[in-house]
Amino acid sequence: MKTQATARYIRVPASKARLVLDHIRGKSVGEALATLQLAPKSAARLIEKVLRSAIANAEHNHQVRNLDDLRVVKAIADGGPSLKRVSPRAMGRAFFIKHRTSHLTIELSDETPRAESRRAGAR
Repeated sequence: MKTQATARYIRVPASKARLVLDHIRGKSVGEALATLQLAPKSAARLIEKVLRSAIANAEHNHQVRNLDDLRVVKAIADGGPSLKRVSPRAMGRAFFIKHRTSHLTIELSDETPRAESRRAGAR
């Protein structure tokens, strides 16, 4: 069983959100929540909300009772549209400011991870 949650148009750049998402990918739900609560990034609070939404989706839509089995199998941050602003400068110039947004997607699964094949090293 796989379930996911998505948050769109989040006011944090995708590059900064990916730094936090790399820490929780592949972990169990309990470990991921603990990691996000201790992370010193502002994106961690937003990602925690999406993770809690994915957990609620698993409980409600798929009747998952044992949350210890859930793992974060996919955690991605795609770039969203940029908010374009203009900052006035000296002598009539203007600097353009791009406030970047992102779309966060977290997918949970209760399936055990498959063992990776060892054939990649034997060429």
